[in-house]
Amino acid sequence: MGDTPTGLAALAAARRRIRDEHLRPASERPPSTARGLHHTALISGDVERTVRFYQDLLGFPLTELIENRDYPGSSHFFFDIGNGNLLAFFDLPGLDLGPYAEVLGGLHHLAISVEPDRWAELVRRLTDAGVEHAVHSGVSVYFRDPDGARVELIADPLGEMYGTTVL
Repeated sequence: MGDTPTGLAALAAARRRIRDEHLRPASERPPSTARGLHHTALISGDVERTVRFYQDLLGFPLTELIENRDYPGSSHFFFDIGNGNLLAFFDLPGLDLGPYAEVLGGLHHLAISVEPDRWAELVRRLTDAGVEHAVHSGVSVYFRDPDGARVELIADPLGEMYGTTVL
């Protein structure tokens, strides 16, 4: 249904209906009950490879590496992605996990805002490291991390996306 003109029109109509029913002007929205994103946790197939990718290539400092309290022998480790936010990983040694997959309720991509000059430098680093990537709209670069998770680095400020305020 979704890829036909009729299906696309129906999806657009549903999006408009949801927007009209649920989206309130910023001046009418209550404050969020949350303080912010403490961390997002992904799964790593190799702790050191993940550290090399996120810290050494992307420049996100490793801030802690501890044992995962929920799974003995597993590591729980964190990277600083700015603004008091953390990107975390677990390794789960001994579990027979399949390759990364996009599933309902799963991760589609992780979008991390970076300064425009830093964005250009990171695109160069990805190129130099041979990491396959795609640049979109002149401000977004998409690539996969060593375990297949899709990551976007976006040069738009927090709260904005392609010239639209989303916060």
